[in-house]
Amino acid sequence: MSEFLQVLTTMGSRADGEAIARALVARRLAGCVQVIGPIHSTYWWEGEIETAEEYLCLVKSSREAYPALEAAIQELHPYEVPEIVALPIEAGSRAYLSWLQGELRAAA
Repeated sequence: MSEFLQVLTTMGSRADGEAIARALVARRLAGCVQVIGPIHSTYWWEGEIETAEEYLCLVKSSREAYPALEAAIQELHPYEVPEIVALPIEAGSRAYLSWLQGELRAAA
């Protein structure tokens, strides 16, 4: 099982994405957060098909940090039901993953 995760969440504005990115990195719940966009999303919401311009946040973290990371996203996110999806990082550069581990552990 992979120790590291990439967590995805979307925001309605770049400013919200950047604010959450800064908070997650400052709390050492993420080593890096990339804010990408705008992207265009189509989804069901309250019985209707909706479309929206959003910004995708790619959060580099770990399984150990995930519970606190999810709680922080829930706390800071402006959406009623934010997307929070975690994908395992199955392989990666040894140097990058070592750096990521160090940044996440710096809070301890």
